[in-house]
Amino acid sequence: MIDLRSDTVTKPSEGMREAMARAPVGDDVYGEDPTVNALQERVASLLGKAAALFVPSGTMANQLGLRLHAQPGQEVIVESRSHMVRYEQGAGGALAGVQFHWLATSNGILSPEQVEGAIRPRDPHTIQTALISVENTHNSGGGTVYRLKSVEQIQAVAERHQIPMHLDGARLFNAVVAADVSASEYARHFDTISCCLSKGLGAPAGSLIATSIPGAIDRLRRFRRMYGGAMRQAGILAAAGLYALEHNIARLKDDHERAKRLARALHTIPHIRVNPDAVETNIVFFEVIGTALPPSELVTALKREGVLLNAVGGSQFRAVTHLDIREEDVDTAAQVLRHILTA
Repeated sequence: MIDLRSDTVTKPSEGMREAMARAPVGDDVYGEDPTVNALQERVASLLGKAAALFVPSGTMANQLGLRLHAQPGQEVIVESRSHMVRYEQGAGGALAGVQFHWLATSNGILSPEQVEGAIRPRDPHTIQTALISVENTHNSGGGTVYRLKSVEQIQAVAERHQIPMHLDGARLFNAVVAADVSASEYARHFDTISCCLSKGLGAPAGSLIATSIPGAIDRLRRFRRMYGGAMRQAGILAAAGLYALEHNIARLKDDHERAKRLARALHTIPHIRVNPDAVETNIVFFEVIGTALPPSELVTALKREGVLLNAVGGSQFRAVTHLDIREEDVDTAAQVLRHILTA
């Protein structure tokens, strides 16, 4: 089966499984798991932050960031299709008591002018802006990458208004590889930053949130416990993360090249509308038009032919390349789509 639904569907490699099996463990709630501690130190170093905290998921990492920075009744500036808005089940409102100020873009990338215009005035009649959140790469924008200059300009706005910044870096290392910018260079512009080990990097689970704010890690640890994210002998998972960081960052370039290869192949298929030049990382959005085949039936037909793909609304579909997808898989998936749509 060629699974292009997400880069979260990867299976641990033999080397990763061996690292997990050999991992020394302890009780992480007591801070005694040596492999978790090593992972946290490694990620903090990669991001140039004082400390990092291991959590079960990217959603939890983002929610801990919200809880750290914002008080109930305050507002968070986000792009309108960001992960926090679309895929975290309203947790910002339910758990942190905040509301989002949505800013619409064509590709998921906020401009400094948009951000500045969205900041609320400091008066007793108006909800207060507590946080600016940026997603890099931007999932629903098509895996788009924030350029460093843009991040610097948004940070300048945040500093003028004394508002903290959070980076949803679920696919940060895709951005690092695509933009040829170090993770720490991106991270230094943010007060907190999350990164995911199970997207692209191939680990079975886990994310981290990192910061240099004094005392913040202790607060984040308490919030993690409150949200049910405290784990015990989590070194088994942390070992997978360490292996992923060691072996699977540089190879993200292969995923990016295969995504572009897929987009170019799709561009030649009747009924498919896609812009290959818009593919920056490992995500390809395309539209199927001029056919009576409903999206759900196309997904079913593809599955029968050994290709898994997600319909994401209307006539739009998403394909994601990852370490379990080879060049020949990309070519086969495109051939299957051509066969179904031209039959």
